Amino acid sequence: MSTGTTIGVIVVVLVVLVVAAVLLKVALQRKRLRSKFGPEYERVVERSDNRMAAERELVAREREHSKLELRPLSPVSRESYARNWTRVQEQFVDAPTTAVGQADRLVTDLMAERGYPTGGYERQASMLSVDHARTLDHYREAHAITQRQDRGEASTEDLRVAMVHYRSLFEDLLGDPREGERREGAR
Repeated sequence: MSTGTTIGVIVVVLVVLVVAAVLLKVALQRKRLRSKFGPEYERVVERSDNRMAAERELVAREREHSKLELRPLSPVSRESYARNWTRVQEQFVDAPTTAVGQADRLVTDLMAERGYPTGGYERQASMLSVDHARTLDHYREAHAITQRQDRGEASTEDLRVAMVHYRSLFEDLLGDPREGERREGAR
């Protein structure tokens, strides 16, 4: 085998290895993003021009999210939010429209106290998707119903469904106090 042929074979093998490494990296990132974002991954892919653009968006969310100064709730604060949520749910019977508005505000206040941005629904949803992807659809549904309520198009049953959706996100944001202890112990 001549030197030129040997060099050609080495170059081809190197190119194949580089391509394989890139494909493996893309596949591993895709798997990680699917696992982390769950249903949000598919929603972003469906909304996007292509899968690579959707994955770049999700990676950008992670990057922006990493800049947030997220805080666990103190036990006193957690208990206060839990009491307020119970009060809002009890109010639903007599004033469903008011209760849904208060549920939305309580969830927003809880986001703020935890360190999430609260200026604009899309940014809120984007940042929540990184740690709370499994309950984000609940927030989207509750928000959509709240918007219909603002236009006078939501029935009492719609408002009840909104409360259930808000409760799912609320409970996820409120978190299990033992979960925070596990995270801090892992550091």
